[in-house]
Amino acid sequence: MGDYKVWRVLSLFLLVVIAARGDLSYDFYKTRCPQAEKIVMDVMVNATLSDRRIGASILRMHFHDCFVEGCDGSILIDSTPTNRAEKDFPANFPSIRGFDVIDAAKAAVEKVCPGIVSCADILAFAARDGVHLSHGPFWDIRSGRRDGRVSMFNRVPLFLPPPTSNITQLVTSFAAKNLSKSDLVFLSGGHTIGFSLCSSFNSRLYNFTGRGDQDPALDASLAQTLKGQCPRPPTRVDPIVPMEKTPFKVDTKYFKGVLKRRGLFTSDSALLNDPFTKSLVIKSAADESFFLGNFIQSMIKMSELEVKTGSKGEIRKKCHVIN
Repeated sequence: MGDYKVWRVLSLFLLVVIAARGDLSYDFYKTRCPQAEKIVMDVMVNATLSDRRIGASILRMHFHDCFVEGCDGSILIDSTPTNRAEKDFPANFPSIRGFDVIDAAKAAVEKVCPGIVSCADILAFAARDGVHLSHGPFWDIRSGRRDGRVSMFNRVPLFLPPPTSNITQLVTSFAAKNLSKSDLVFLSGGHTIGFSLCSSFNSRLYNFTGRGDQDPALDASLAQTLKGQCPRPPTRVDPIVPMEKTPFKVDTKYFKGVLKRRGLFTSDSALLNDPFTKSLVIKSAADESFFLGNFIQSMIKMSELEVKTGSKGEIRKKCHVIN
């Protein structure tokens, strides 16, 4: 689980230099629900014991949530007969998983502190815990997010960059959320853990430019291996493959793979197409402390995107249903 004390000291240092946002605070639940974070961690520990992939899945869920409507738990809301929600957009369904874990964490918290802790905060805690339980760092999270009441299918492609994005598209998408090129690189480092559906990168193997060709930016030997794992579309099956060689451990192998043209997504290889982002990939590949320290800072920044606080939003009773 990493050196808790070292990374806690580092995270506290980083928190000092990050500007305040809204009404979030480090002791938001100190008197009203001091057990909240421990309860969420306990749920994540149990979930990880039965499913080693869950940490990466929750991390990805948090990213997808924050980029659309801000970090307000809108990705957790179910569709209704009158509204098709974010959850059902192809970028989220069926690849985003772990909704049952967030529901379990919410139910456990509700038993102790009913109506106090938002689903948005629970998702932020769980994503952090998923990283930590994947042998990654731990950091403190400011809480006080409230849950959004809007979740719309057609809003997702307006803000969430797809894995087919080039460097210009990625930089533009991140800049729209006040995230820098540095944030782009370090948050991409989240691909150090987890698995991907073949459909997220199949075009690189079989039809990169629409002429049945292979992406020349993808290592040829890796492409050959992936073709053995990922059937040529169209197909009814959509297997999963690891993002990199150690998909259950936070480390620098993702960046080392990107430098060898072994990143799965077009968006991974795109990081080499800008001198600044490439320089950060090189430095992150060589220096784990550099990557992890900056990853924490970018995760904190992302987790506070467009948060709803105070009188905005609500505290949902159940994460998948608006009150």
